[in-house]
This record gives sequence, C-alpha cells and structure tokens, in this order.
Amino acid sequence: MKAVTIKQLKDELAHKSASELKELCLHLSRFKKENKELLTYLLFESHNEDAYIQSIKNQMDVQFSEINTNSFFYIRKSVRKILSLTKKFIRYSKKKETETELLLYFCQKLKDFKPSIERSQRLQNVFDSQVRMIKKAIEKMHEDLQYDYELELNNLLNNE
Repeated sequence: MKAVTIKQLKDELAHKSASELKELCLHLSRFKKENKELLTYLLFESHNEDAYIQSIKNQMDVQFSEINTNSFFYIRKSVRKILSLTKKFIRYSKKKETETELLLYFCQKLKDFKPSIERSQRLQNVFDSQVRMIKKAIEKMHEDLQYDYELELNNLLNNE
C-alpha cells in the first residue's frame, strides 16, 4: 500500500465527523509510541510550553547522570541517544524558542560533562553541530528573542 499525500489526507479528514476523527486518532495512537507521545504533547502539554521544556530538561539531567563513563565509546553512544530523544521532543513542539532552549541546555550539559568532551573529537563535533543548529534557530526568531538567546549562546561558548 502506498501512502497518499498530505493534501489528500486533509481533504478526506474534512469529510469525517468529530466522533470518527476521535476514533482515527485513538487508532493511530495504538500503533506507535511516537504517535501517542505527540498526542500527549498536543492535548496536555502544548498549552504550557515552559513546563514541557522543564520536564525535558529534567529527563536530560537523569540521562546525563546515567552515562557510563568507562570509555568514550559509551559516552558517545549515550550522548547520541539523548540528542535523538531531545530532537524528537523538539519536533513535537515545532517552536524555535523550544528548540533553542533545549539545544542550549544539551550543549551546556555536554560541555560541563566529565570527562571533558575536548578529549574526543567526535563529541566535540556533536557539540559544534548543535551550536550551528542553535544559530540557525536563533536567526528565525524575533529580534528581542534573538538578542537574549545570542547572549546565552555566547555565554556557553565563552565560558571555558
């Protein structure tokens, strides 16, 4: 079976009643954990973005504290996992402020991590690529927010 386009889905959903849409959403949530997580965000957490961001930061704190520091291999593997989860939560929100805040926090945690990421070129590359992502996200924001987040980013980069 080939998936149809978004426009075709949109047109078909326009013809459904509220109860049919509810059933479709519930059916969709049974198939993949990500679908259920997205619905959870949209229904329960999207109205309070600050609490959503804080809960992800708390989750990142726990994950960083559980990293096996025996070798850089395990550290890299764990950092990639934390980053992919963070990116997933960023996709749910679709807000540049949320993306910037979470990536800044991730980079700060990575920079403060012991043993230092400077001893691993691959971890340093992960850090650098996320800094580039932060800069791109900042460029798409309102001027006042740009200034605030650029200050935070400069703080992160200059805080050696």
